[in-house]
Amino acid sequence: MQGKLVVERKESSRGNQNVLCLRGPVTLETVSAFQEAVRAASAPALILDLSEVPFVDSSALGAFVQVYVSCQKSNRRLALVGLNHRVRGLLQISSLDLLFAMFPTQAEAEQALV
Repeated sequence: MQGKLVVERKESSRGNQNVLCLRGPVTLETVSAFQEAVRAASAPALILDLSEVPFVDSSALGAFVQVYVSCQKSNRRLALVGLNHRVRGLLQISSLDLLFAMFPTQAEAEQALV
């Protein structure tokens, strides 16, 4: 049940934040679109809106870790928002939830990353 991933840049209420809205599964087949969009985002803060991501696989987890490491090296802030129970559960099982700031909504993430 593989689908297409669409990554759309959304407006942030703050000029120093990039928001990427992901729609669709993040899998081995779709992860390159996610990685390209992240590379194009250059603001001091990055918010990944996963509210329309039904599931992720291990390649997505690896890509999320790469984004985390990249943000750490460049002193950028990173937040994940809108995770469903499946995605959140996978992050928890793999203990990757400890790396990421996670918020229910984009507005809460924007406020926290000020």
